[in-house]
Amino acid sequence: MPRPGGVGVTTLPPWLQRQLGAVLALRGHAVLLDGPAGLGQYELALALARRWLCEQPRGPEACGACAGCRAVDARTHADLFVLLPDALALELGWPLDPSTAERIERKEIKPSRQIRVEATRAAIRFATTTSARGQGKVVLIHPAERLNAESANALLKTLEEPPAGVRFVLASEASHALLPTIRSRCQRHAMAWPSSEEGLAWLTATAAAQGLELNADDWQACWRAAAGRPAQALQWAQLGLRAPLWRTLPRRLAAGDLAPIAEWPLPRQLEALMLLCHDALACALGAPTRHFDAADVPAQAPPRKLAALWRALQQAHRHIEHPWQPGLWTQAWAERVRTAFSPTVQPTLHSRP
Repeated sequence: MPRPGGVGVTTLPPWLQRQLGAVLALRGHAVLLDGPAGLGQYELALALARRWLCEQPRGPEACGACAGCRAVDARTHADLFVLLPDALALELGWPLDPSTAERIERKEIKPSRQIRVEATRAAIRFATTTSARGQGKVVLIHPAERLNAESANALLKTLEEPPAGVRFVLASEASHALLPTIRSRCQRHAMAWPSSEEGLAWLTATAAAQGLELNADDWQACWRAAAGRPAQALQWAQLGLRAPLWRTLPRRLAAGDLAPIAEWPLPRQLEALMLLCHDALACALGAPTRHFDAADVPAQAPPRKLAALWRALQQAHRHIEHPWQPGLWTQAWAERVRTAFSPTVQPTLHSRP
């Protein structure tokens, strides 16, 4: 989902606009926005923070014009602390603390993909100070599952005994990875899925604004690749996925031909292999496919070998951020997938002459 500088309610997709009012109605000092990646947790969390800090709110909407709204849009609101991994903060345009930014600039450290404990402690200190603008204070954490054990434990006490006037919004794409004690301190909101019509209409408009040209079949391919998650579908479109490739991809990948995806980032290559394995297992077990047309999925692979491939892909997913050599990675998985999709040859018994 595009991440604009300002996220007033008018810029939210319709399925997020509907959810904003429901989240505002939740009681308590901490909200957990929970759902798989691509449903707009970050966008909804920022819209929620903006509404909480708005000085002239209109029902569930932030006004978009007051000093508070403008400060949120400019990433400078004194009563908003956005707690992100370094790499994501840089991507989304949020400032890092000067010490971390300087160390990254000097190449002493790399931007972290986890939420640093130092940043978590800074958020806790922020929560204990007085509101600068009189609308309370907000701590936004995304993705909350990127809190490592030390960060999560540091945050827990503040969630258990929150300072007056401080609200927390945790946006999560894998809430099972959060400490149970953190989950229990939050009011949970399950992210709603858009209908395909609603999601595709938003995708078409967003892509047109970005200069992407896709026909209806292309969008359906991206939508199926993303399993109905709009932000993921847009990322597939930006990557260059189109319907003709999506139709031929299952058999090419199953044959060990990863050339069509070799230029994709490794996480996307891995995701494509996981989508294929999922649908091949579904076909083998007589279940409907989710991502590809059943007629396009090779049916000869033994379920036992597919299950082993699935476990290996899940293990690889846990280590995908390791600095792999892309060419060797792709070559190794090409052979592994080809082997998994090779039919098992049963021994033939011949009668003796």
